[in-house]
Amino acid sequence: MKFGVSTFFFISLVLGVSLIERSAGSSFCDEKCAYRCSKAAYNDRCLKYCGICCEECHCVPSGTYGNKDECPCYRDKKNSKGGPKCP
Repeated sequence: MKFGVSTFFFISLVLGVSLIERSAGSSFCDEKCAYRCSKAAYNDRCLKYCGICCEECHCVPSGTYGNKDECPCYRDKKNSKGGPKCP
């Protein structure tokens, strides 16, 4: 019985921490991408791809355009046609 309770507690702890990290990371990306895409002509598309890139790279360049050297992962992501994936 003790093994079952301790296993349940451990699994609950791990899941709780992972959910907290995801929500904290998500709000970071949401805020950064909202500013990054604030002047974009296609705002929904910009937010989508910025969010994908932010989740994978854990950073978003400052400003609304350019500055991609601040985040090499973000800068180097390519789409299927070889163009830049991240706005």
